[in-house]
Amino acid sequence: MMIRSFFILGATVMLGACQPAIPDSGAGIANPGRGVGFDNPSTLAAREARNAQLANGSVPAAPSVGTQALPPSNAAPAAPRPSGARAVSDPQGLDAELAQIARQNDAAAAQSNSGQNVVNASPSNAAPAILNNPGISDENSFDAVSSRQSIESDAARIAANRQQYEVIQPTALPSRSGATGPNVVQYALQSNHAKGTKVYRRIGIASAAKFQRNCAQYNSADEAQIDFLSFGGPERDRKGLDPDGDGYACAWDPAPFRRAANG
Repeated sequence: MMIRSFFILGATVMLGACQPAIPDSGAGIANPGRGVGFDNPSTLAAREARNAQLANGSVPAAPSVGTQALPPSNAAPAAPRPSGARAVSDPQGLDAELAQIARQNDAAAAQSNSGQNVVNASPSNAAPAILNNPGISDENSFDAVSSRQSIESDAARIAANRQQYEVIQPTALPSRSGATGPNVVQYALQSNHAKGTKVYRRIGIASAAKFQRNCAQYNSADEAQIDFLSFGGPERDRKGLDPDGDGYACAWDPAPFRRAANG
């Protein structure tokens, strides 16, 4: 135990010997307590003299300030105020001039406004009256409507409208004269197989390009189906409009007509 203590003490002494010495920041200063920068003799003497005067109750005299005349200014003199302007110190006269200017502006605006006086924006101003403007209705104004209409006039107007009322009875639909071609609605209701179901035999091979080219000549599938039935369909398909043999040309579908008929 004692050997360990001697070993620790020796290590502490060796570490202390390796520590560099810290320089004394107050070395060479007459009064270290005064801080850095007060080691100048003239500064110390001036400070001590000032402290002595303050201790005796006297205030040191202020340093003297020399007088020197300023050079003459080369700036241009201020422009004279217009003769028509009024000083701000005369508010009543200023208000009178502003009122006169406002009246002149209103008169000029009235001349360019078909002689109508200008209404200045103010909460105390009433809403301007609408004069001869057919684009704005006054039906929502009770005062305007009540001045020209009454209960009796409304009753008379209703009676006049009833006299002009006429009931038109329905008539029969016009009949079609002559041959109008196959009826696709009737054909859809007579057949019962779904689209894509092969029912009719097709001889030869109809190419897809021919099918698309011929179907593109019609404005609608109904028009293609009418033409298909007119040229021997659904048993025969001269134009290649029904290559799958379901009896429906160019993707025509009878399902919408069947749903409409069944309600």
